Amino acid sequence: MTFLTVTHRTEYRYARPVMFNEHRLMCRPRDSHDLRLLDTRLSISPGASVRWLHDVFGNSIAIASFHEAADQLTIVSSFTAEHFPRAPAEILIEDFARTLPFSYAAEDVSDLGRTRERHYPDPERLVDQWTKRYVEEAKGDTLATLTALTTAVKAQFAYARREEPGTQTPLQTLELGSGSCRDFALFMMEAVRSLGLAARFVSGYLYDESLLESEVDAAMIGGGSTHAWLQVFLPGAGWVEFDPTNALVGSRNLIRVAVARDASQAIPLGGSFVGMPGDDLGMSVDVTVAVAASPGAL
Repeated sequence: MTFLTVTHRTEYRYARPVMFNEHRLMCRPRDSHDLRLLDTRLSISPGASVRWLHDVFGNSIAIASFHEAADQLTIVSSFTAEHFPRAPAEILIEDFARTLPFSYAAEDVSDLGRTRERHYPDPERLVDQWTKRYVEEAKGDTLATLTALTTAVKAQFAYARREEPGTQTPLQTLELGSGSCRDFALFMMEAVRSLGLAARFVSGYLYDESLLESEVDAAMIGGGSTHAWLQVFLPGAGWVEFDPTNALVGSRNLIRVAVARDASQAIPLGGSFVGMPGDDLGMSVDVTVAVAASPGAL
């Protein structure tokens, strides 16, 4: 097990005091068999009233309502958790699903719903063609194919951190040969769905286990901000994590915060202000992850 504290600070700056509309935050992980929350904190300046709800996917959502103007908005969320990650060797798939193609059990199909559907146009089947070669190389082995896809994205595409909101379409990522972690997750989701598999988008945080052994930050790609990857539903194993940005399989270095059918449904922080376009002076995001072998060392 690993203990860690994540602190996520977002700061918006404005040329003059502005009023803020409601802001929507996805910042609180859910307790699960692989993650136990020990403490959570949320600080917002200027002051805001906060109400909590669960969205259609069961994610915890905080809605912040503001009552005063300000020339700066600062939101700091943090949590301490105990992580029990699953290693790739522990991913056990039912015999009938170990080779592609396979069909999900009837009782799963209706619940998986649109997570099995392609969401973005691909009229020339370019994503399909890119994916097919790895199915052939893996001789149809399900986990080997998914691992090969995860590794191929990291090997073939250049990582480009983008501050602007939204994601590239899968075809844009394929054409550009570059993208952010959100772009890579979305691209691989469509690749996986082209094989008839269910996939969903995950937003959260990344940490490096080497920090347990050394004070030197090995800086996995996607650290220092929110991170994105995907899950694929595999009979017998359930929802399994794949991070194409770092070629990671399994949840060993990943902390889930939000899970959704599409990237547009898992935005960590969204909101607006009332003012002139020129009032916006930009924003900054800082994420720190402290890792320790015991909670007392954090």
